[in-house]
Amino acid sequence: MSNNPQAHLVDLRSDTVTRPTPEMYEAMQNAPLGDDVLGDDPSVKQLESLAAELSGKEAALFVPSGTMGNQLALAAHCKPGEAIIIEEEAHILYYEVGAPALLAGVVSWTLPSDRGAMDPVFVERRIVKSDLHTPGTTLLCLENTHNRAGGAVIPLETMAAYRQIADKHGIKVHLDGARVMNAKVALGVPLTEITQNVDSVSICLSKGLRSPIGSVLCGSKELIERAIVWRKRLGGGMRQAGILAACGIVSLTQMVDRLAEDHKRAIQAALALNEIKGLSVNVAGVETNMVLVNTDAPAKEWQAKLAEKGVLFFPVATNRFRLVFHADIDDEKLERAITAFQAS
Repeated sequence: MSNNPQAHLVDLRSDTVTRPTPEMYEAMQNAPLGDDVLGDDPSVKQLESLAAELSGKEAALFVPSGTMGNQLALAAHCKPGEAIIIEEEAHILYYEVGAPALLAGVVSWTLPSDRGAMDPVFVERRIVKSDLHTPGTTLLCLENTHNRAGGAVIPLETMAAYRQIADKHGIKVHLDGARVMNAKVALGVPLTEITQNVDSVSICLSKGLRSPIGSVLCGSKELIERAIVWRKRLGGGMRQAGILAACGIVSLTQMVDRLAEDHKRAIQAALALNEIKGLSVNVAGVETNMVLVNTDAPAKEWQAKLAEKGVLFFPVATNRFRLVFHADIDDEKLERAITAFQAS
């Protein structure tokens, strides 16, 4: 019997709706535990060591959410009154409720982008030195894959250009890597090919990697030491957190390669929906597990019609909705979704 009361639905709202695997439930039951706030939970330590190794960083910190991971990074990298450079529709700005200003106390200089990738030339022009009048730039924030750009991947050469600019001007680089494993799979490279160009990365375990809760922030030992203090301040210290970290270990060791299946189904959906009257998709722009669908009629009308047929998704603009593919969407559910759209 399914542990998902909505198993009959085709839920394309987000990859956050995935349920844990049987292996995760078993890992939770058998996880050796301690007190993570006191630093002696062996399962948390194992997860953090694994995440640090995969990302090529010195250390890692298990946190409850991707938002917390990002905000700990900002607070640990920056001092209040300093400035960050960030893409204008980045998750850190768009979906984290003003936290950069409220928690880290930073000024956010925003730039437009081409599918989530800011032009390195404009990034360099936006860097300013601190003086009596102007907040100095200390951090460049990236998002890969980019949520509001439809799961777009930042090219490796662009990531390398950001690194060169940051080193030239003495600033740090943070990557919101909530779905960086999708980028890794899409590019067909080790994770370190992406993360070598950043000083810190927050990796979400509870999206396509299927854990119920959690992210890991990876970076230098000094950065993580500062982040631990901020985690405590924000109430993010958890006690027998190894129960959750055990799922994260399964995520990082067993759930990464299968993301290619989600990418494949996203392309199949994009091709099918692009043939339906009143809908259009930039199929070439479908790089990972998200499909942005443009609509002639208001997107909310499509949302309501398809919800009646058991297909769920979110509008992201007046005439655009988003479909997100994940492990709980198999070939049968993909076909059910396509058939429902064709009949609408």
